[in-house]
Amino acid sequence: VQLQASGGGLVQDGGSLRLSCAASGLTFSTYDMGWFRQAPGKEREGVSCVHRRGIAPYYSDSVKGRFTFSRDDGKDAVYLQMNALEPEDTAIYYCAIGNPFYYANCKADEMDYWGTGTLVTVSS
Repeated sequence: VQLQASGGGLVQDGGSLRLSCAASGLTFSTYDMGWFRQAPGKEREGVSCVHRRGIAPYYSDSVKGRFTFSRDDGKDAVYLQMNALEPEDTAIYYCAIGNPFYYANCKADEMDYWGTGTLVTVSS
């Protein structure tokens, strides 16, 4: 199983980025999936998680209204559109898939497979 995240970079406060995560080696549509992030000195936190059927995405309060999770099962890929970025969004972002107890808890320790991280830096 491989997950490859991309799309990170340096952006100014208020800017936008779109992260992508491509999966291989598994039946993509049979897993719940999520985007997580880890800032320096902080624990990994759930940003957005989606049920395998794509219903009712979960968003953390800190990103709600600014970030949008989407998935393309035909391409075995998920995306995170990030708008109105803030310096507090600076972190390494990871995609993950798994069979968590409840996808909307968006807990990192319940995910089974992790992609490589992609760094997002938002300058003020």
